[in-house]
Amino acid sequence: MYLIADVGGTKTNLAVFSSADRPTDWLFEATYSSQSFHSLEHLLNTFLTDHPTQIDAACFCVAGPVLGGKATITNLPWLIETKKLQDLFEIRNVNVINDLTATAQSVPHLTDSDLHKLNHGRAKQGASIAVLAPGTGLGEAYLTWDGKKYRAYPSEGGHADFAATTALQWGMLQYFQEKFGHVSFERVCSGLGIANIYQYLKHSGYAEEPEWLAKKLQQTDDPTPIIVSAAQQAEPNELCRTVLNTFIEILGAEAGNMALKLLAAGGVYLGGGIPPRILPLLKGEKFYYPYRNKGRFEDFLDTVPVYVILNPKAALLGAAYEVIDMLQKAANMTD
Repeated sequence: MYLIADVGGTKTNLAVFSSADRPTDWLFEATYSSQSFHSLEHLLNTFLTDHPTQIDAACFCVAGPVLGGKATITNLPWLIETKKLQDLFEIRNVNVINDLTATAQSVPHLTDSDLHKLNHGRAKQGASIAVLAPGTGLGEAYLTWDGKKYRAYPSEGGHADFAATTALQWGMLQYFQEKFGHVSFERVCSGLGIANIYQYLKHSGYAEEPEWLAKKLQQTDDPTPIIVSAAQQAEPNELCRTVLNTFIEILGAEAGNMALKLLAAGGVYLGGGIPPRILPLLKGEKFYYPYRNKGRFEDFLDTVPVYVILNPKAALLGAAYEVIDMLQKAANMTD
């Protein structure tokens, strides 16, 4: 029995499969609110109580950096340790990887139905691939070709310095510098970032906040879904629509940045929970203009395909293939 888990700041998805030949045939799966548990061990104990089974190998993909078998979750006060999980749950093989590494790991296995293409670029076989995923935070990863297959690698590029490209963004950058000190792309290009942009535009008096919206936002701990929904109504709220347009412009600019830094002629893939929810707005110039607005490299960026990952379980799929790689390595060591 093989356990896979996608551990995020908002929710944790888990699944179990039993055949290395069919990693997508899950016997059972479950989703829990991460905030309802004080540790991964607490959550995992609940899952195994709900679904009693002896686990032989497990892969946990987590929203945070993984170093030396230990991981912290950027937006959750958990410390995750590989050896502790092995000992506590008596699992022979355990691996902890970054969640965007897992999403990237899934990319070569995604089908046409898992993707929506945003432009007319064509992937170059064997070229690097960029993956960025705005969810609760902003995850980034990449893949390179080793001569036989693509290999996924982690990155914490979402915490690199945010670069403003419009007058509105310059004002926002100054506002957040005073508030946070360092302003990363995650501060303005994530679920948390959407809430931050809203607060800036409201503070600056860009547009009036209607009473109905203020009341809704006061009644929730997560304003992002409300803002996104209000921005996409038949008659969108002006404040929320500007927030979403600003988010989309920043996402486009950072997608283009990654394509250049990695020379990602194999494609740019947008994961995370937000892009599929705003797909109609990503098809326009609000995204594509800042994506390709890179001076002398505009023509190159036109050749790079950009995809939205529609499969919400992409990270779990990547974790399943990570388990298979782990078992193959263990078998090779035995041989």
